[in-house]
Amino acid sequence: MIAHLRKYIWYKFLNSLFLGLSTGSVFILYTPLKPSIYSLGGIFLALGLLVVAKFYASMMNRQIFFATTLLVELIVLCMVCYFLIFSYGYMSALLIYIGYQITFIFGSYLVRAETLSLAKAKAMGLVDVAKQKGYLIGMVLAYGFYKILEFIGIADKQEQVYALHFILLILQIAIIILVIQAFTCKDLKTI
Repeated sequence: MIAHLRKYIWYKFLNSLFLGLSTGSVFILYTPLKPSIYSLGGIFLALGLLVVAKFYASMMNRQIFFATTLLVELIVLCMVCYFLIFSYGYMSALLIYIGYQITFIFGSYLVRAETLSLAKAKAMGLVDVAKQKGYLIGMVLAYGFYKILEFIGIADKQEQVYALHFILLILQIAIIILVIQAFTCKDLKTI
């Protein structure tokens, strides 16, 4: 059991590492957006959360949990790739914002499905510790990364965030691989 649970724990660690690394970059990415976009995004997020919540009963199974998790991670991969190809601009900011809002719509469902899948307090504790460690390490690494870039003469915020996205691309590919490995194991029980 523990060998496959470890893959899921590593997935959650890397997922949180990604979040920690990328947290500061959204302030730079979203610069072109008007405040009204955030309000509109919040409305669509709330509506999306309501729709997903209405379908919880039919969504609480391993296959949908896996498919939703994979979908969320693929959306994030697409956002990173889009940004690396098209860089900065209003459309990039808007599409990345929309992408994150879509992933947030499934957030509550994924947390509930994860809790039911893991079922044991010890497993949940291991996953939560991995998530917190990943986020903390990601924030520290982001700080160090930006300081190194400043030291070598790359002080422009946009250039720094763009450079970070190459690391995020590699990390997101590893995350997707771990999602597939974790869910193709027999470790996460059927909900």
